[in-house]
Amino acid sequence: MSARNWGFLLLLALLWGSSFFFYKILVAVLPPVTVVLGRVGIAAIAMNLWLLAQGTVMPRQARLWARFLLLGLLNNVIPFVLIAWGETRISSGMASILNATTPIFMVAVAHFGTQDEKLSWAKIAGIILGIVGVAVLMGRDAFAGGGYVWGGLAVIGASCAYGFGGVYSRRFRDLSPMQAATGQITGGAILLLPLSLLADHPWTLPMPGWAVWSSLLAIALVNTALAYFIYFKMVATVGVTYISLVTFLIPIIALLLGAAFLDESVTAQALAGMAIIALGLAAIDGRLFRLGRRP
Repeated sequence: MSARNWGFLLLLALLWGSSFFFYKILVAVLPPVTVVLGRVGIAAIAMNLWLLAQGTVMPRQARLWARFLLLGLLNNVIPFVLIAWGETRISSGMASILNATTPIFMVAVAHFGTQDEKLSWAKIAGIILGIVGVAVLMGRDAFAGGGYVWGGLAVIGASCAYGFGGVYSRRFRDLSPMQAATGQITGGAILLLPLSLLADHPWTLPMPGWAVWSSLLAIALVNTALAYFIYFKMVATVGVTYISLVTFLIPIIALLLGAAFLDESVTAQALAGMAIIALGLAAIDGRLFRLGRRP
């Protein structure tokens, strides 16, 4: 991880952290699947137009586009819909902290799906700490049932999907970052369009106001198009495990935005859960044990 890559990681944290804030605004007035279609669809149009303006042609092989559909399903359709739906039941801050479990799933999937990112004792310790952190975060309410629990489980399910999607992203390193990102987003939009039409009947919804449209444009163009270009650029250089560390930084951004603009409270329980998950991420990264060995 060079200084340049750490800079990209911090930028990704800012972009993806603020997406939880925009989700909370959008799902208050639009159904989750339609919100995600707007995010992914607008981003897909913008990214394809950008490639055309640059004179870059997307590959047309049917087999590659089948892979793009699967990547879009794993990295966009499943996790985005689960997070958007989850935020109808839990706060944006809690959703971001639960999303920080992504590396827990990613290191486990990478162990079986790659040759160079195998499990180590440090990573196993990180997985255990991450599970403990989630347990602390959910607290007694995990046994109460209801929407709160289902919302939390939805976001954890999104993290699991990201784990598979992150490892599968490695298969696209022979493409340019913009081509890989555009293929993924376009594949996700293709899958989401019929899903939205069937589930939400968007033509029956009232026309959104300017606040909704501006949030939708921001989450599509900045939090999606720009963010995934940076993501695929980093996949080609540092690997999926290190990129997944961005999920430690995302909750800080989301908690601050939620507290400042959405009137969400930051509880001691949430901070304790986030701290334990952060220790797990530090263990996965190896820094926690290197610090412990210093004289």
